[in-house]
Amino acid sequence: MSATTTTAPAKGRQFHLGRLLLEGRAFFALIAIIAVFSFLSPNYFTLSNLLIMSSQVAIFGILSIGMLLVILNGGIDLSVGSILALSGVVAGAMMQGVELDALGVILYPPVWAVVVLTLCVGAAVGAVNGVLVAIFKVPPFVATLGVMYVARGIALLMTNGLTYNNLRGSEALGNTGFNWLGFYRIGGVPISVIVLAVVAIAAGLMLGRSAFGRWLYASGGNERAAELSGVPVKRVKITVYMVSGALAAAAGLVLASQLTSAGPTAGNAYELTAIAAVVIGGAALTGGRGNVRGTMLGAFVIGFLSAGLVIIGVSSYWQTVFTGAVIVLAVLMNSLQYGSGTRKT
Repeated sequence: MSATTTTAPAKGRQFHLGRLLLEGRAFFALIAIIAVFSFLSPNYFTLSNLLIMSSQVAIFGILSIGMLLVILNGGIDLSVGSILALSGVVAGAMMQGVELDALGVILYPPVWAVVVLTLCVGAAVGAVNGVLVAIFKVPPFVATLGVMYVARGIALLMTNGLTYNNLRGSEALGNTGFNWLGFYRIGGVPISVIVLAVVAIAAGLMLGRSAFGRWLYASGGNERAAELSGVPVKRVKITVYMVSGALAAAAGLVLASQLTSAGPTAGNAYELTAIAAVVIGGAALTGGRGNVRGTMLGAFVIGFLSAGLVIIGVSSYWQTVFTGAVIVLAVLMNSLQYGSGTRKT
């Protein structure tokens, strides 16, 4: 009897420790990455370098939040990289001036109008994805793959394959300030990092404290049951693709602002990085499981790992190998966590 009472708590402690390590894998991986590269390079763990790395992560992080919403819904969005490029090109075209041949004038919209219109373009492309998936029942992989090529093609047609350079604007034209997102800081923190934080907090509150968040988890976990329960499944599906498109456009604005240029080849394969961040963060590709906190940790794991490999001089080819290995390991961890079929939201 005494043996039973002493061994049961030990098993319980062991079980909870294993679950803690499994569910907190992204956090522990990030700590390990920082520790290893700080040991290998004295320049890695400095405030200035951490802020630089965070500003680079911001682009992938914003994309990843949109991807998380789509994956929670049981879908996938392969078009976010192309939407990023198209949005950057649209913003670049407006910064260069919109020529109205019928009136014989060239309009130079203010930066705030460029930002709003660009976000609308991203949301519109996302709406096309949502309608194809929700209304016409096209599989998400196929629908977003097609839109990916269409968006990239439009970006190439708009620029003839060239790049819009020098997007700082002109005081005489009243369109200065586009580089504000990429270069300016508030309290020493880059604007792009602040934008990422605001988007992450808003998404977290939406998922955790709103009816839409409950609808999203329900429709992603079991769409048929959610529909029978009164959840507006189609509206939720279209909305998440629109939000994903708008966030891809926001990421495109941040990238174009950091580079002060916009090209049709920007964002190539960024959709894969966004998916990887979501998976590393513990979300299930089958839908209904995941959170913003894990996705942010996943984005920082990828960003800090890539930056650390660059700092210590590892070949870019090996960087791809290491990143791919991390993704495969994350998928295996997801299989262990969700393989029993128990639901965790």
